[in-house]
Amino acid sequence: MKILIIEDEIDLANDIAQYLSNEQYVCEWVADCRSAMEKVYNYHYDCILLDLMLPGGDGMMILEELKKLNKQEGVIIISAKNALDDKIKGLKLGADDYLSKPFHLAELAARIESLIRRRQFDSNNIFSQNELSIDFNAKTVKVHERFVLLTKKEYNLLLFFIGNKNRVLSKGAIAEHLSGDFADMFDNHDFVYAHVKNLKRKLKEYNYGDYIKTIYGTGYKWEQ
Repeated sequence: MKILIIEDEIDLANDIAQYLSNEQYVCEWVADCRSAMEKVYNYHYDCILLDLMLPGGDGMMILEELKKLNKQEGVIIISAKNALDDKIKGLKLGADDYLSKPFHLAELAARIESLIRRRQFDSNNIFSQNELSIDFNAKTVKVHERFVLLTKKEYNLLLFFIGNKNRVLSKGAIAEHLSGDFADMFDNHDFVYAHVKNLKRKLKEYNYGDYIKTIYGTGYKWEQ
């Protein structure tokens, strides 16, 4: 899962990124309104953490732009401003949640998980498809009631597939999801093929239903 942190407090942004990285998220960070707009225009995220008071503008401008672009990212406002009017305006503009500073990083992570479950997995803590089950809270995967040991990237890749079931995902989209900003540094997407291959191999060892389909010349698709 990929998170965009829009926050001009460097120490706080670093703390958030480090904590969420340990929770298996890919994190990107920008500190001003212009850079945030560039990210919003060019990339997709599972969740955006948005400070309201930013150099070069404010978070409300970014919310308005997300709405104009019909972007589907979940947004959690993180702000020292605790005025009721700001909360109401932010929620009306499309924010999903509002967390006032200071906050505990564990609570932030819990809200992100809840938001992603709500938007991508119908608020369920468990995803089940025939012989396959995923416990989002425990971050465990079972096939035929046997645990499958996945790396962080393989687990994130599996959730990305399931969260976009029946949609063809290009190798570029998968590369961006797994590596964030670093995806642009690769000359090709061989690492995507390697991660997909390893994920399919591990699931097939436990006889899962082969739901990851290769769409030749395009990418991959999870069929349900």
